[in-house]
This record gives sequence, structure tokens and C-alpha cells, in this order.
Amino acid sequence: MAIIDGKAVSKAVRERVAKETAELKEKGIVPGLAVIIVGEDPASQVYVRNKEKACEEVGFYSEKFALPESTTQEELNALVKALNARKDINGILCQLPLPKHLDDKEVINLIDPAKDVDAFHPVNVGTIMIGDYNFLPCTPAGVMELIHSTGVDVCGKKAVVIGRSNIVGKPMAMLLLHENATVEITHSRTQNLADITKEADILVAAIGKAKFVTADMLKDGAVVIDVGMNRDENGKLCGDVDFEAVKDKCSFITPVPGGVGPMTISMLMQNTLTAAKIQNGING
Repeated sequence: MAIIDGKAVSKAVRERVAKETAELKEKGIVPGLAVIIVGEDPASQVYVRNKEKACEEVGFYSEKFALPESTTQEELNALVKALNARKDINGILCQLPLPKHLDDKEVINLIDPAKDVDAFHPVNVGTIMIGDYNFLPCTPAGVMELIHSTGVDVCGKKAVVIGRSNIVGKPMAMLLLHENATVEITHSRTQNLADITKEADILVAAIGKAKFVTADMLKDGAVVIDVGMNRDENGKLCGDVDFEAVKDKCSFITPVPGGVGPMTISMLMQNTLTAAKIQNGING
């Protein structure tokens, strides 16, 4: 069993982005990311701080718009439209979840698809479906980087995704399919789930239930990617996979924390760099 080190893979992505950013700066281009956060959700505050730190690390310009809980839909929409029009902002990200009275779908649909570095806009979701995309959702893209880091070839493998969310499960299945895996999506209503997961060469768990995946659900030598971020009965951070119980059965496994988590923000940096290049007519 080998542990996939998300911190090391993430560092490599950031170094690559920082190098390309330095080259862009020589041409007078500075990638710019705007992050909008509404209200005081503590988890969101932490995420936004980490995003700002990452921007600094790779050499981006970043601007944070911290709006009060009482912000109206009209005010939020107006901000997005203003950011769409700004040349110095290449990527726009609205931290979810939004307070209950705001419609996140409306905000996502308003973001210019060329600046939608989360890849949540229906246009970007559609391009991922047909395999002709500029941006990938950050978490699934990070998962693919982690799988590639193992040297395992996805082509022809049986891949099982547990979870069908628009943010992770569905796009994850598409990315595996684009690399010629045979993919099965499972979820809370799937019958005989363990029979399906036992066939998986690659298993991606993104269901949001602490230690849900146990040893009897795995094939010997499977690659296991744990997207979950939960608290166990002792309040300790854990994933959707019972790490201690399954680690000796896997060929590769991601830990929680330190696996998929660091990758998400690094792939956001990658998307912002891509957006800056496209908006400035630079290919590749």
C-alpha cells in the first residue's frame, strides 16, 4: 500500500502555475482572481483565506469581496456583472453555500463562462460532458492529478464513483470516462453497493458519510481516492473511507486530511491561469 501525498502533488501543480505566471508577467499580464463571500460562515472564511494565500504563493492578483449576510440578490448580481466587465479580473468565484435568501444558481449563471474558474456554469458543464473544455471543476481535476501521480493507467480500468453531486460525482465520472475507464456511478439509492464497489480498480468516494467505505467493499489492490471531509465520533477529521481498516487492501490510497483537500485550491489556481491565458489570446 502506498499513500498518495496530496500535499506533494499540490505543491508540484502550484510550482508549475507560479513558473507560468512569472512568464506571463514578463509579457505584462498578471492573472487576477476575484473571490466573493457573503456572510460569516466559518468554514467558508477558512476556504477563502486559503485561496488568498494560494494566489499570493503563485503570484496572482487577488481581490476579496466580503459582503454582509444582509446582501440582496440585486446587489450580489450587480457585483458579478461589474467583475465580468473588468479586464484585470480573469476568474470569478462565489464561495458557496450562500445565505438561504440568495439563489446560488442565479449567481453562477451570471458569471461569464470565460471567467467561471469553478466550472459550475451550465456552458462549462456542457463542455465537460462533450470533452471539449477549458476548465474542469477543481475537485475532480485534482483527483485526476492524484491518480496520474500513481502511474496507474486509467484506460480500460473499472472505475466506481460513490456520489452523484454536480460538483464532484457527475464531473468525476466524465473525467474518468474521457480517459477510457469503464465508469459506474453509485449513490444512496444504489442496491447491493458493495457488490459494485468490489469490482472497482479505481474507487472514488464522495458521499459525505464518515468511514462509509469498509474493507469488505474493496477489491485487493484497488486505487482508493477519498473526497470526503467529515468528523468521526471523536470529532476528528476523517474521510468517507475507513482508512485504517482498508489501507492494507489498497495499492494506493489518499489520506484525510492531506489527500484531495490541498488539490482543490491548486486546481483553482490552474484554472485562473488558463483563464488569463485565453482572455489574453495565449494558447497552450
